[in-house]
Amino acid sequence: MTAISNAKILIIATHGFEQSELEFPRDQLRVKGADVHVATLDGKPIKGWEGSDWGREAEAKIADVNSHDYDALVIPGGQINPDLLRAEPAVVNLVKDFHNEGKVIAAVCHAPWVLVEAGIVKGREVTSYLSIKTDVVNAGGNWVDEAVACDKGIITSRKPDDLKAFVSKIVEEIEEGQHDRKAA
Repeated sequence: MTAISNAKILIIATHGFEQSELEFPRDQLRVKGADVHVATLDGKPIKGWEGSDWGREAEAKIADVNSHDYDALVIPGGQINPDLLRAEPAVVNLVKDFHNEGKVIAAVCHAPWVLVEAGIVKGREVTSYLSIKTDVVNAGGNWVDEAVACDKGIITSRKPDDLKAFVSKIVEEIEEGQHDRKAA
């Protein structure tokens, strides 16, 4: 068990992330006392999508982070961000590492695409943005239309309107501790 005030959380993203889906969890988890880091593909600032314009973010390089150093992984959505992330072997391997260590993994909107690529949705209850429902189902996930779905510490949500429930579930699952899962 880890108190949220002692938790270390990694958010991974690249260009085209949904600004609210990165900032809201980051800020709310920090308010609750968690140490939250944002890593990008090259460690340089990235641009997120906010309404109808571009935003910003960055702190570390994804290839330089290690799952052993964190209690949870959060992946924001947006259409572009997860599509680019899922094509990067370092990202897919990092997601598999978090999974295999039984750590919390949280993905919102289109970010379950990254979980699909890592091969960790099969047989799990998962939600996502409606447009990728077929991808989740084709990967063996049990897709549900709910604000938040959680299956053994793998948390998914549909859209920015679900972010309060998403963050609450992240806190709950971190405080519950590691989850027993089969290796991806």
